[in-house]
Amino acid sequence: MFTYFFDPLLITILLPLIGIFILIFFISDTEKNIIKIFSLTITSLTFLFSLFLWINFFESTYQFQFLQTYRLISFFNINYSIGIDGISLFFLLLSTFLINLCILISWENPKFFIKEYFLCFLFLEFCLIQVFCVLDVLLFYIFFESVLIPMFLIIGIWGSRARKIKAAFQFFLYTLIGSFFMLVAIIFIYSIKGTTDLLSLWFTDFSFTLQLILWILFFLGFAVKIPMIPFHIWLPEAHAEAPTAGSVILAGVLLKLGGYGFLRFSLPLFPFACLYFNPLIFLFSLIAIIYGSLTTLRQIDLKKIIAYSSIAHMGFVTLGIFSLNINGIEGSIILMLSHGIISSALFFCIGILYDRHSSRILKYFGGLVQVMPLFIIFLTFFTFANISFPGTSSFIGELLVLIGLSKISFTLVSFALIGVLLSASYAIWLLNRVSFGLLNTFYFNSFQDISRREFAIMFILSIIILWLGIYPSLVLHEINFSTLTLFKQLFLRN
Repeated sequence: MFTYFFDPLLITILLPLIGIFILIFFISDTEKNIIKIFSLTITSLTFLFSLFLWINFFESTYQFQFLQTYRLISFFNINYSIGIDGISLFFLLLSTFLINLCILISWENPKFFIKEYFLCFLFLEFCLIQVFCVLDVLLFYIFFESVLIPMFLIIGIWGSRARKIKAAFQFFLYTLIGSFFMLVAIIFIYSIKGTTDLLSLWFTDFSFTLQLILWILFFLGFAVKIPMIPFHIWLPEAHAEAPTAGSVILAGVLLKLGGYGFLRFSLPLFPFACLYFNPLIFLFSLIAIIYGSLTTLRQIDLKKIIAYSSIAHMGFVTLGIFSLNINGIEGSIILMLSHGIISSALFFCIGILYDRHSSRILKYFGGLVQVMPLFIIFLTFFTFANISFPGTSSFIGELLVLIGLSKISFTLVSFALIGVLLSASYAIWLLNRVSFGLLNTFYFNSFQDISRREFAIMFILSIIILWLGIYPSLVLHEINFSTLTLFKQLFLRN
């Protein structure tokens, strides 16, 4: 009944845009607190309406829901079509939740260009919501690339160190060049099919050779975003230089755009090409898991440790997606959602240490359990969640991915399990170095445990991780029918 009176999807899309237009008229220097409160209000309302989408979502259906179509350019047959299924629903929820969290994380920072900072996050939220609900390939590409603009500014202007400009340009150029190939593919598809509507293209057959070519072009765009090795060079630098909220949204949502792209476009549009390139993806994924884990072990910057570990975790995601079975695909979705929460929590923990001590170099820390016990309790929980400890959300995702891989090859499972062991090694090593041993008073002489605001953020993240780990069917019910639809497109369409 709720949706009869207004469309919650349309309101969820429009709220950040309305917030942007109103926030432009604020005076940055004299209305700092009002700007923060207003930004938090807009992002909270956006998250609230995204929850209404979940409440009004019918899980037992194969169709897209909240569908709306608006004519944009009649001559070129380009329409603005929006709608969500069980897969896009939770990525949209993840985006609105983490943007809201980023506003809270940024309550004490930044110290300059405050209005512009929050404008960037509102625009980022608007683009991310569009990415996960738009049903036109060309419009998806436009919003997919528009995300780069606010993220480029967040890293380049409000980054923490002198190399922030280089990191911002590296992030922007790598991802832009990779996506250029996807644009070529989209234009070619439009030239031969006369439409960029996703639902129409799902029932359009491409020849085997054409599928191979188009799959490669789309792959280059998505692989840079995940990022897969060897397209990962931009990620550690971007994380190291970004402010804490920038790292949270980068790891929490932006790294998921590539995986979502594979699920939404590559698998249903080019099923034979997915089967053909399966061995290549498995090779890249296993290299990412093992190489990413080994590289993590030799890092000394706390942010780079989490950044390289993200490469390894996303290797599990691509293994699950291209296992091409229900268990693997559902596991990869759960793992992406889980990684979005856990990596955000870990980057927030590192941000707390950096705010207090202006350093992220590992050797300067030690024995913090003596002076920051609450912080270490949360850090320990998030660390064990990051290594997929039973009862946490990542455990469900990795288990389903491994079950999916076991239906293909136990050799793949064996190599993936090496990554599980390595992830435990670097995570526990990091926790031990930061938490235990002698308190390093030579470099730091004042310590402060977490504040009420920081406690509230960590507590909320902990509850979500436990909730998904103990009761994953909360998410799996909605995902299941959409995954079955994807599976039908993949194998039964032809």
